[in-house]
Amino acid sequence: MLEDVNDKLPDNAESGDDLYERFNFKIDKGQDPLRIDKYLMARIERATRNKLQQAINAGLVLVNGKAIRPNYKVKPDDEIIVYSDMSPEETDVVPEEVPLNIVFEDDQLMIINKPAGMVVHPGSGNYSGTLLNGVAWYLQKQHPGLDEETLPRFGLVHRIDKNTSGLLVLAKTDTAMRVLAKQFFDHTVKRQYRALVWGDLKEDSGTIIAHVGRHQRFRKLFEAYPDGEHGKEAITHYRVLERFGYVTLVECILETGRTHQIRVHMKYLGHPLFNDDFYGGDKIVKGTVYARYKQFVDNCFTLCPRQALHAKTLGFIHPTDNKEMYFDSELPDDMAQVIEKWRNYSASVGNVK
Repeated sequence: MLEDVNDKLPDNAESGDDLYERFNFKIDKGQDPLRIDKYLMARIERATRNKLQQAINAGLVLVNGKAIRPNYKVKPDDEIIVYSDMSPEETDVVPEEVPLNIVFEDDQLMIINKPAGMVVHPGSGNYSGTLLNGVAWYLQKQHPGLDEETLPRFGLVHRIDKNTSGLLVLAKTDTAMRVLAKQFFDHTVKRQYRALVWGDLKEDSGTIIAHVGRHQRFRKLFEAYPDGEHGKEAITHYRVLERFGYVTLVECILETGRTHQIRVHMKYLGHPLFNDDFYGGDKIVKGTVYARYKQFVDNCFTLCPRQALHAKTLGFIHPTDNKEMYFDSELPDDMAQVIEKWRNYSASVGNVK
């Protein structure tokens, strides 16, 4: 039984949401002149002066539609927009040689195909061997003398879970970070995932609309709240690609990017991801439990020892030349092999439902 614990996530529950949120403020008519960082610290939960200074310097804080300097003082009727990540300060990123599958790189950004099992950034229980440790090492090799102030959370505007594989974009400049963060917030970034889920979905396609937030009792878990009473708005579009009777291969398109969104939404639909040990997919969800079938499923679990989820495509507008960028990636071997095993199995039993 899960314990009622604090908000700290376990290793396999690394945040998978879009990191940047937008905050909007309209300054009251009676407001005295006040440095903008002090004004915002009093109004944004978890904000720190360091975080706000970074956001201002990156052009992520706009006053009346324009970027401002750190010493700007707010005035009555000012309209402020803040695009920023106000999560707690992260552990320093120590450069470390970590293999990276860099799909694309230019002077503004990097596209990396992350393998399952790799944590994106250092945190509790994962202080080394992360993707950002590898990025820091790679960038220092490119730019000797790059100071550590530039390295922590370098260009990270979104994340994917430790045990999810697939494409990730990192900004290499403040301009790229600002433009990409806005695209993620405005939901204009195009992302398609492949997921193998338990059961045979009733519909060939559909849309799941349910807020996603922390479980009210078990704080390690996230939960779907269809009435919107907790969490944040979350929308996932899905389409069936192949049916194998006991499991289904689906394409998921994110309209929002909440923590564990696909995993939580598919569980809410009654079809948890195959071998998702956090949301009930590591048990036989559908089918008879006779010996041969159970052995087959156990073999599949061994072949793909993580949730069967892959961030397959990523599309966005380039931050400086305004060209549409689109990247596609092949399914990793563990998912490809387990899908093929289910394809063969369903054919051998007549696609039992």
